[in-house]
Amino acid sequence: SGSGSVTVPMQGTIVKVNVAVGDTVEIGQAVVILEAMKMENAVNAEKSGVVKAVKVAAGDAVSAGDVVVVIE
Repeated sequence: SGSGSVTVPMQGTIVKVNVAVGDTVEIGQAVVILEAMKMENAVNAEKSGVVKAVKVAAGDAVSAGDVVVVIE
């Protein structure tokens, strides 16, 4: 099943947050959109469940490995 902590694969800026606390998500669903190297990349959920925490907002700068969403 995958980790409940969704992390970003590279440094960049969060362009859009697609989920809120309490939302139900499926494996592979895009939870945030990350802009890196002038390209937008979808960051997907690795497991199904309910969003417990959203740790970023649009415009936030993130580094590789930062947790952006926690799924229970």
